[in-house]
Amino acid sequence: MITCFIQYQIDPTKKAQFEQYARNWGQAIPRCGADLIGYFSPHEGSSTLAYGVYSIESLAAYEQYRARLAADPLGQENYQFAKQERFILKENRTFLKLASENFPK
Repeated sequence: MITCFIQYQIDPTKKAQFEQYARNWGQAIPRCGADLIGYFSPHEGSSTLAYGVYSIESLAAYEQYRARLAADPLGQENYQFAKQERFILKENRTFLKLASENFPK
């Protein structure tokens, strides 16, 4: 299992648009095959950093997931929404693997 961390630099005056974008992915990402952990918008500190986090089996599974997401009607609509509203200034993806055990709470 790998986890994708997406770091966004967003326009701080368009936080509401980013949050709508995040809610849309909350529906489309699980439907297309990834385990969505969540989208996170600025709250305290930086007003421009936001994150999206989800897990998937492998990079091969990621490629298949991306194809399904690109074909998904809500996915297409969300890509267009971001392009039209221009609230994302920069986007970086990093894929990480859990290196520690999950510890009980």
